Amino acid sequence: MIKSVGQSISAAIEATRLREGGKTRASSATGTNSAVSSASSASPAARMAAEGAPVDMDRITAIKAAIASGNYPVDANAIAERMVALDLPAAG
Repeated sequence: MIKSVGQSISAAIEATRLREGGKTRASSATGTNSAVSSASSASPAARMAAEGAPVDMDRITAIKAAIASGNYPVDANAIAERMVALDLPAAG
């Protein structure tokens, strides 16, 4: 099933909250922050994977406010062109 943008963002935010809550519980249970210490000794890619996707909550809040107030610009032609480009095979 295809999720709407709002559902996808909500799911990402909830996943981030769950992940952060798990780190807090783990560090308080062991007395050390093992997730951070193991990630800092790992490769940069492993650290980035452990931290999760970057989420700019300020930008999300601004976009939600613009949508709610009707001030979010939508270029229907650009959307249609992108949909066609994704659906049609490249000529060549």
